Amino acid sequence: MKDYKKYFIISAPPDQVYLALTVPSTLLLWTGEEADMNTEPGSEFSLWDGSIVGKNIEFEENKKIVQQWYFGDQPANSIVTMKLHPHKAGTSLELTHTNIPDADYYNIVEGWNESYFASLIEFYED
Repeated sequence: MKDYKKYFIISAPPDQVYLALTVPSTLLLWTGEEADMNTEPGSEFSLWDGSIVGKNIEFEENKKIVQQWYFGDQPANSIVTMKLHPHKAGTSLELTHTNIPDADYYNIVEGWNESYFASLIEFYED
């Protein structure tokens, strides 16, 4: 199991980034895929046509999102925490993803950098 942490700068204020990460219609705009998402702790979510699934754990409006991502049978929960910080360019998003299965680590890191946040950053740059 491995952990991953990175900061992303997004050229939108934290409240807009929070909505982009939690509202299905806004998720559709920047991912191009239907999303099943709400901000009810304990609810299940599905993103990018089911390629990302899990459970929502905690929300702090405009500041923090905590989710459990599912990878099948594994000894510890894989937890994703996104903290939104105001930044002179918009938002500094602090991503921490813990307990990534070794076999999935490279694909997950590539996904965060090349798909997930690359798409969100590009959405706000247009």
